[in-house]
Amino acid sequence: MSESAFAHFAFADEVGPEKIVTVHEPRCGLEGIVVIDNSAAGPTMGGIRMAPDVTVEEVCRLARAMTWKNAMARLRHGGGKAGIRANPRTANREALIRQFGRAIRQLADYIPAPDMGTNETAMAWIRDEGGRSVGLSRSLGGIPLDQTGSTGFGLAIAAEVAEEVGVVTLEGATVSIQGFGNVGRPAARFLEERGARLVAVTDLDGAVHDPDGIDIDELAATMDATGGVTAYPRGRRLEGDAFLDLDVDFFVPAARPDVIDSGNASRAGCRVVLQGANIPVTPAGERILHDRGILSIPDFVANAGGIICGAVEYAGGSERQAFERIEDTVRGNTREVLERSRAEGCLPRDAAMSIARRRVSEVMAYRRAD
Repeated sequence: MSESAFAHFAFADEVGPEKIVTVHEPRCGLEGIVVIDNSAAGPTMGGIRMAPDVTVEEVCRLARAMTWKNAMARLRHGGGKAGIRANPRTANREALIRQFGRAIRQLADYIPAPDMGTNETAMAWIRDEGGRSVGLSRSLGGIPLDQTGSTGFGLAIAAEVAEEVGVVTLEGATVSIQGFGNVGRPAARFLEERGARLVAVTDLDGAVHDPDGIDIDELAATMDATGGVTAYPRGRRLEGDAFLDLDVDFFVPAARPDVIDSGNASRAGCRVVLQGANIPVTPAGERILHDRGILSIPDFVANAGGIICGAVEYAGGSERQAFERIEDTVRGNTREVLERSRAEGCLPRDAAMSIARRRVSEVMAYRRAD
């Protein structure tokens, strides 16, 4: 395990990153990254992403997003993130994750959580090897994020605030979700409970669109059986990124970064972007959406449910306490951001960044000056 310099990164500033650690174990093929961005509020917390193309820059960007997210949620944790460069379906998945857990055992200022490509089982392996993680199974005393759907619940609360401010009506609203995993599936269910209708889903194998509505249970069963959404028996398949063109009320990007950028934001057919993934919209994309009158609720505001749940679990709280805090925090933050955005005529992300930066500065002010 080695610590690398970060001065050459353009995004290094007074906030962080504090530490960038790379992990390499050639015997099992492990390549990993941990970024501790800012620990002023306490030990950092953030997910471990497992993907074959994850990079140091991506993990740095995600760790910074966690700094803002944890500050917005007023958690006793700073922002951190990790990545394992491998296909999450690889045959030696457990060996890679366990080796990663051993390698980062001494990084006491980073608490791992699930992210894309990892789940509660992976967190149990990490805990077994490294002694700490959140998002654990109930049998280990945890609050499993993939079973409870805490991130998706928070997205539904953010959608309620969008309704409160008059942007959209949830009853009868149409929803398109990109990424039907541990965030996308629960988001679909929680939005459906509030009167919305899922009409499009995109995943690794493609996209399916049915304006009459997609049966969530049937789609989930189809995916579990086939591994993809395109085997769903009704609707029509969409090619490439045609899902962006759909005329829907809510678009929920719940997978990879930079799904909406300057090259395709002008095509977005939605009224509201609920950012379920981390950094799914580029700054240029945000500006184009805003200029077109599309509300884009920032990731570190809307999708904070998962990390709030993890923080409550780490502190020994219950699932009920976690969901109460998610509702209170996401509702309050979303309302504050949208009200400030309207009052100041700025992008919601700019309003959110102003709030998050102030909160990070407040906790950094308590640090000892060396």
